[in-house]
Amino acid sequence: MSGYSITEPTPRQKWIAGTLVVLYALITILPLLWIIATGFKSPADAIAYPPKVVFDPTLEGYVNLFTTRSRATPEALEAMGPPETWYDGIVRQYGMVISGPSRYGERFLNSVVIGFGSTFLSVFLGTLAAYAFSRFKVPLKDDLLFFILSTRMMPPIAVAIPIFLMFRTLGLSDTHLGMILLYTAVNISLAVWLLKGFIDEIPREYEEAALIDGYTRFQAFYKVVLPQAATGIASTAIFCLIFAWNEYAFAVLLTSGQAQTAPPFIPTIIGVGKDWPAVAAGATLFLLPVMVFTILLRKHLLRGITFGAVRK
Repeated sequence: MSGYSITEPTPRQKWIAGTLVVLYALITILPLLWIIATGFKSPADAIAYPPKVVFDPTLEGYVNLFTTRSRATPEALEAMGPPETWYDGIVRQYGMVISGPSRYGERFLNSVVIGFGSTFLSVFLGTLAAYAFSRFKVPLKDDLLFFILSTRMMPPIAVAIPIFLMFRTLGLSDTHLGMILLYTAVNISLAVWLLKGFIDEIPREYEEAALIDGYTRFQAFYKVVLPQAATGIASTAIFCLIFAWNEYAFAVLLTSGQAQTAPPFIPTIIGVGKDWPAVAAGATLFLLPVMVFTILLRKHLLRGITFGAVRK
């Protein structure tokens, strides 16, 4: 008999599959690498045609991202004396001086507060609701679960005008609390459905044994169910954070100053001179928190995607 296996791929199949994966990875990561490289280009190199792959790196884009600048006459520049810092030197090459910091740092901090705040609230409430649906006899449970799921069937931006009017009446426009509550409301349906699937896979016998040992229901949930559901919680948190972090439409409509996040602010950096390196620098820094968060939880994410896929 032949040693061929219908389950084990042949070396040729492995080589083809590996090649396709590498090509797909290169194609998908190329735009990200281009954005990162553009952040270190000069404005002239950023718009050069044909595009420059080899260039002299500069931090001009990052300087422009974190500062506001004003035009100065040659006489005024000469009267100021030599630049005191390296970023002063970069700005003065274009006949300008730094007049103060930009608002990118504030907008970035707003994204951190709103993104992680809404993610925590979505996962917290979603875990409690998913546990209740999974373990207790809830009246009209199937109908309630369908109602929760139905909130994802309509694009959130379709209700933007009613939400705008409601927020204006309640005084939640351009506030951190308003955006956290809004993103939580959008994400909670996803959190409930994802976490219910994970909790359903946890045997009830674990909790029953804990209850027999004298644990209360809350203690059994906290000490038995939560550790077992950590994989699902981590996976759900990543998906909720990605939505809240990248959301643009609601941020444009409902915020303008105090609670404005980075996505609607970054396009305003372009300005009259189309400062693409500063835009690329802002986008690069904006990617880092979600990237780091996902890398830290990557093991849970990979386990979470396949959790419950194989049953014994």
